[in-house]
Amino acid sequence: MALVGESGSGKSTLARLICRFYDPQSGRVCIDGNDLKDLDLKSMRDHIGVVSQEPLLFDESIAENIARGKAGPVPATMEEIEAAAKAANAYNFIQTFPDKFETKVGARGSKLSGGQKQRVAIARALIRKPSVLILDEATSALDAHSEKVVQAAIDDLVGKGGSVSGAGITTIIIAHRLSTVKNADRIVVLCARDGTTSTANGSTIVEIGSHDQLLAKEGGLYKALVGGAH
Repeated sequence: MALVGESGSGKSTLARLICRFYDPQSGRVCIDGNDLKDLDLKSMRDHIGVVSQEPLLFDESIAENIARGKAGPVPATMEEIEAAAKAANAYNFIQTFPDKFETKVGARGSKLSGGQKQRVAIARALIRKPSVLILDEATSALDAHSEKVVQAAIDDLVGKGGSVSGAGITTIIIAHRLSTVKNADRIVVLCARDGTTSTANGSTIVEIGSHDQLLAKEGGLYKALVGGAH
């Protein structure tokens, strides 16, 4: 599922509600029909992976950064680390480094390019074998080439790239760049409730459908957003 809308329409707020960084003032947030408030917080978060626009990498090796994503007391094995890297489309570039998975990434990942950092962050999220994966503007800070490479990994995760690496993972994509969301099974379009760019009065869902379904809707907000992106 992809969440789209103008800045401030509530996309990242929904992601934070799913992670229970805060709770709704009214209504419920449910996973498989279970209210998140009724679930053990740590156990629930162990099943959620998050990749943000600016992922934080630690000043240690690529392998150690990926391994940090595994939940539970049992350390990640090298086989698990490599499998996560392959699923995130990171394995090949890692192999080009002299020290491969033992390559030090530098403070905040400074020795890696933007696209490389994002793929390591995706691998770190995948190694925990999440039931829910949230990609919050995961490609918005990348150049065109890096975005294309990271997008290939995302397409694999949602089963659109000929791979089944993401089978069983509910993937929620938050993006401004509509090229990032067009392959989603369902796109949810958010808008400020009063039609402005301010969400002081809350936001609401105005459209739901696939990319093709929403483009076919005359006068639709998604179609207008796509037109503005071009």
